[in-house]
Amino acid sequence: MAFVEVLDLRKRYGSLMAVDSVSFEIHEGEVFSLLGPNGAGKSTTIGMLSALIEPTGGDARIGGLSVRGRSAALRRSFGVVPQEIALYEELSAKDNLLFWGRLYGLRGSDLRGRIDSILEKVGLADRAGSAVKTLSGGMKRRLNIAAGLLHGPRLVFMDEPTVGIDPQSRRSVLDLILQLKGEGTTILYTTHYMTEAEELSDRVGIIDHGKLLAVGTCRELAASVGGDEQLRVALSGKEEGERLTRSLRTMPGLSVKSDGAQVTVHAPRVRLLLPRIVEAAAAVRATLRDIEIREPNLETVFLAYTGRELAGQGADVHDGFGADVHDGFGADVHDGFGADVHGGFGGAE
Repeated sequence: MAFVEVLDLRKRYGSLMAVDSVSFEIHEGEVFSLLGPNGAGKSTTIGMLSALIEPTGGDARIGGLSVRGRSAALRRSFGVVPQEIALYEELSAKDNLLFWGRLYGLRGSDLRGRIDSILEKVGLADRAGSAVKTLSGGMKRRLNIAAGLLHGPRLVFMDEPTVGIDPQSRRSVLDLILQLKGEGTTILYTTHYMTEAEELSDRVGIIDHGKLLAVGTCRELAASVGGDEQLRVALSGKEEGERLTRSLRTMPGLSVKSDGAQVTVHAPRVRLLLPRIVEAAAAVRATLRDIEIREPNLETVFLAYTGRELAGQGADVHDGFGADVHDGFGADVHDGFGADVHGGFGGAE
């Protein structure tokens, strides 16, 4: 039985359907990622699952408990790591965790022991006494995660926890999430970075304009859109591109597109056809300036399901497949969750 069941969940803000009939399951110990651009409905979905936003329709159950009930037992079962930093700048790292721990109902030696342990886990034990305002962006992100983990929840909601930090800090956060995954923590992770979803996730949901378009493992999603490899050839000019395109279209089993001096070929195991493509270019007197082969990945999947690339959102971060994905530093819907932002809090109803 699934630990998290999302059942036709909907949220409307006036004329905007922010989340539109979304359904999926998360099994215990699984990392499930929602991948989509800013405004796709990711943060709103987490807001409803954490009982902070009232659904317009549908329901979700966590450990058999409806999120509409907003019970103390439900809230104790999860932690929330919000996209916005939910820390008090003037307080020390340790005092922030003391504050959140007391809201969770933790006290005394149990709370102090948990704080020491979680600061060690997130690599901030040596900064326990430092004011949050003196910490780097990456350290604040890790402390933000620590606050959501303090009460030892079975489930953690992580809403774009690497937004706005440098690559080294991002790597530290991803390594921490992989550690939690290895310990069997159930995680719902939202991101617009394809490489994060590919590295962390057991399964991925593609979400855009509030609709969940596809769910599966990375391999299953790639197979669902054909799983073809992609070969891109850069030539000296548009006429050469047109000549090579006409030649390649005579070969069976190839899907060929031309965009000026660039020709793109899709086919299963297209790399095995590279010698024939080079020969075809020579035959039509086309000069090859660059050749790039891309294996099927989430970029391919997202493009197939949405008709657009997941890009154009801010500072470039190279995704490892020759394309740039972008940052964006925004939230789907600004939640203003206030004091409830990290989750549980025992008796909060």
